Parts: sequence; structure tokens; C-alpha cells
Amino acid sequence: MKEYKVRSKNSLTFELVENEMLIGTLVYKSWFKFNADIETLGSKYQIEPKGFWGTTIELKEGEKILLKFRMNWNGEIVIQTYFNEVKSGYIFKHRGIFKESFVLADQNGTELLVMKPDLKWNTMNYEYHIAASDIFDTFSEKEILLMIALHCANYYMSMMTAGM
Repeated sequence: MKEYKVRSKNSLTFELVENEMLIGTLVYKSWFKFNADIETLGSKYQIEPKGFWGTTIELKEGEKILLKFRMNWNGEIVIQTYFNEVKSGYIFKHRGIFKESFVLADQNGTELLVMKPDLKWNTMNYEYHIAASDIFDTFSEKEILLMIALHCANYYMSMMTAGM
């Protein structure tokens, strides 16, 4: 099982690291929008809300759509990927109240990673600890999925905060 950490540089910039080595960054354009840029080991991606209400979020590399996600009626985030022209599905869900975490699972319900948020009270920013399964470690697009899981966690937190 691999362990990752997400550090929040400020409320708009997050860094994903493994053993203190930078794997990727997620940078939001502003704190009230879901538009963001992701950079992983030399590749750049854009996250953009789509549709009238912006309820579907797309990840693009240039003009090519690599994945889409949306929150469903029960609070789970449904992710559809299109890596290498192959369509796959994942579920990102919140678990627990007092020991809260997020889980990314495949279509069969196999847990691929668990993210535990950690609120830094001095900055009011979230950081995350991620434990990824051995299966997840074999994925060729794992860096993108880790960054999307981070975005989904932030998306979920902001949607739940807005709903209160």
C-alpha cells in the first residue's frame, strides 16, 4: 500500500507528494469556482464545469476530454474516464462523520484509495493523507486519478459547506 500526502500551500494551491517528492499540483483559478489546472510530471490538464448549472465537471488535456464527473443524488461523485479511448467508471464517496474519510472505488466496489482530510486550523486549509491499494498502484493514469480524487474531496467539502 502506497502513502501520499497533499499539502495546501494556500486555499487555491495543493501539492501531491510521495516521500517528499512532488507528483502534481492542483491550482484553482479562484476560491468560488471549480475551474482549476492540474500539472503532473510534465503534463498539464484543465478542469472545467460544464452545463447550465455547472454540475458536470470535465478534465481536459487541451481539447481532449479525459474524464467527467458529477455528484449524484446521494452525495456520491460518479467519475467516467476515457483514458486511451477506454471508458471506465469509479465512485468517490464520503465515509464517516467523526473519523471522516473519502474513498475512491471501481465499478465493482473495490476500494482503490482512502483519503483522510486534516483541517489545519491556523490556515483554515485542508490537507489530506492518502493510502492507495496495490491494485491502484498498477494504474498507468494513477497520478491523474489522485489529482481528481483531491479535486473531488475539495468539491465535496465545498458543496457540503454551501448546503449548510
